[in-house]
Amino acid sequence: MTSKQRAQLKSLAHNIEPIFQIGKSGITPDLTKAIAEALEARELIKISVLKNCYEEPKEMAIVLSERTKSIVVQVIGRKIILYKKSKDKPKIEL
Repeated sequence: MTSKQRAQLKSLAHNIEPIFQIGKSGITPDLTKAIAEALEARELIKISVLKNCYEEPKEMAIVLSERTKSIVVQVIGRKIILYKKSKDKPKIEL
């Protein structure tokens, strides 16, 4: 992914609200499955890591991207932005 494409995704993600929250239970198989489904439907999602979660958001972003086969666009503070091109209906043109 080029820096221009990453910048485009960052600007698109700026206005969206987090649709998942990761708490002290961390990354569960159910959460991973739900995130994968959301990525297929939306392509670009934002995830919020709560303060009671003991893992680092950057490490969690890497684990989530590996499990969902997505790309980590950005990690700012406790927010993770993931992107994965939809197989059925691509919406975002890079």
